[in-house]
Amino acid sequence: EPVLADSVVEYIGHPLAAVAAETMDIARSAAARIEVDYEVLEPILTIEEALEHEYYVADPMIMRRGDAASALNTAPHRLAGEVSCGGQDHFYLEGHIALAVPGEDQDMIVYSSTQHPTEVQHRVGHVLGVPSNAVTIELRRMGGAFGGKESQSTIIAAIAAVLARVSAKPVKLRLTRDDDMTVTGKRHDFLFRYEVGFDGNGTIQAVDMLLGARAGNVADLTTSVLTRSLCHADNCYYIPNALFRGYPCKTNTVSNTAFRGFGGPQGMIAIEEIIEHIARHLGLDVDTVRRRNYYGSGERDTTHYGMRVTDNIITDIIDQLEREVDITLWRATVDAWNRDNPVVKKGLAMMPIKFGISFNAPSLNQAGALVHVYTDGSVHLNHGGTEMGQGLYTKVAQVVAETFQIDIDTIKISATTTAKVPNTSATAASSGSDLNGMAAFNAASTIKDRMTEVAAQHFDVGVDEIHFADNRVYAGNQSVSFCELAELTWRNRVSLSATGFYRTPDIHWDVATLKGRPFYYFSYGVCVSEVAIDTLTGETKVTRSDILQDCGSSLNPTIDLGQIEGAFIQGMGWVTMEELCWNDAGRLMTHGPSTYKIPGSRDVPTIFNVHILKDAPNREPTIFRSKAIGEPPLMLAISIWLAIRDAVAHLTDYRHHVQLNSPATPERILTAIEDIRARDGGTATTK
Repeated sequence: EPVLADSVVEYIGHPLAAVAAETMDIARSAAARIEVDYEVLEPILTIEEALEHEYYVADPMIMRRGDAASALNTAPHRLAGEVSCGGQDHFYLEGHIALAVPGEDQDMIVYSSTQHPTEVQHRVGHVLGVPSNAVTIELRRMGGAFGGKESQSTIIAAIAAVLARVSAKPVKLRLTRDDDMTVTGKRHDFLFRYEVGFDGNGTIQAVDMLLGARAGNVADLTTSVLTRSLCHADNCYYIPNALFRGYPCKTNTVSNTAFRGFGGPQGMIAIEEIIEHIARHLGLDVDTVRRRNYYGSGERDTTHYGMRVTDNIITDIIDQLEREVDITLWRATVDAWNRDNPVVKKGLAMMPIKFGISFNAPSLNQAGALVHVYTDGSVHLNHGGTEMGQGLYTKVAQVVAETFQIDIDTIKISATTTAKVPNTSATAASSGSDLNGMAAFNAASTIKDRMTEVAAQHFDVGVDEIHFADNRVYAGNQSVSFCELAELTWRNRVSLSATGFYRTPDIHWDVATLKGRPFYYFSYGVCVSEVAIDTLTGETKVTRSDILQDCGSSLNPTIDLGQIEGAFIQGMGWVTMEELCWNDAGRLMTHGPSTYKIPGSRDVPTIFNVHILKDAPNREPTIFRSKAIGEPPLMLAISIWLAIRDAVAHLTDYRHHVQLNSPATPERILTAIEDIRARDGGTATTK
């Protein structure tokens, strides 16, 4: 992707020049005076147009198992449908920003708000024509990211670095909110077209699905996002014959990029549409159809991309939540409300999730850490992960404190920098704690083993008799403080510094066949949501949501609860109100808080119960048997979209399948109500 447009501007708002000045006001005034002569070309603006013209940023991707065509032809029942889901702006509190400081010998330090310091290092080095060792990227923390600062921050940093090189002065580039929303990528919006074959019990026999993703003007991370969508187009369901066809559609709009969930939410929303379509067609309860299609044992434990589901606990989680909330009584209460209220209708729906944890590209599943123990017992910690408000620094510090059995207050976490831990992966894919936590554990364990040998010599005992606890080191009844042992280790000329490295084991992926084991494990969860919709205005209120989320053995339950709540509300915004709108010329019209609505405090469910699954350690040997938590809960918010559909379906006593895309804005809800009443002969009751 060019840092600035080269000869062709591919979308309205595409940056083509940068101005440096003594003050921001002068720079913006000068930039506003630039005049450009354009030759207007015919754009392609929609997924449908790109599919029609076969206009892609990369080759289409096909994931298959069995013979979907034959299975569809022989299935007792067969349905076809189409559904779409919108994009989403990251709307981080801190926009994109970079400060480039030139040094001697062509050195450049860039303070960048980025999830991927190493990628910024590579790209800045590329545009400056210097090797990576001349570029240092550093950041202490970001004011939010959500995937939007994984690849997109490279452009901001590169422009600042070029201007700093030319001017020989430090340069800061900070985008306004309007510019940030106009020129940086979003969540990919998708179009799905499907055919499904199934038997009279609702058991799926085959699915043929087209997944069209709006890439925007360049590829960016579209192929990786699309791969994860293909891998999650099953969600929790076994599909014996599958043909999933992914199309990375090129459009003359801003390049879309990573966003929390990274294609997983899009794939899941499509299969949930299919499950609901089957249930409505057969007159069955949606949750009954779900249960008949969950992954199981034997041949039903393998995904369409060839990975066995060996840690399946989805039915256990659902059973527990159903008992705790008494979903049968809850449903009866909703039905009673709907009988008594002609205008405001309620809906109730469940959303189960099975989300794969690891980068789909195996090479990215690695991390490094650096740990120093000083002679006063204090500890310096650095790792390749970035802090963006998700609590990663705290979790990794906890790991080191637990390893040494010392207070966390004695640990100093330094800013993430490419000068200390090189060649790191992005803090993404929910893997920050998994990767960096284990790397830090390995570094701390190396030092601890050295200190243990020194302690054993000091106390004249075997190393197996040395025990670290409560800021002290014990050998039977004898002990020294951790600080005293650090001093003693130094006096014995034993290193108190170590690097740690971790690579996720047992994962592999064939990009040619789209087969393998791309994930180390799965994270599971379930949510039941109740909504109320006004059938006259289309307005929605989420009245209750109950969540039970799998975190393995949580590293920090307080942080994890915050992540679950935040992810869910962000997902709620995606499926209900966050709508990106372009005009007929391709200009983004929703580029600020006045035109783009995100959830506020009053949009949080009136009753919001969030619980972490207890006594469920990860079966894989992750750091202290924990599980990732950053992304999975976002997809639980699909329950709100499904509950809205349930409320609309009630208008015709579930005789018809609801046509409702995401986000379910008031306009779309009213259209869905009109459509379902028309298909029912215009006589749908409001009882």
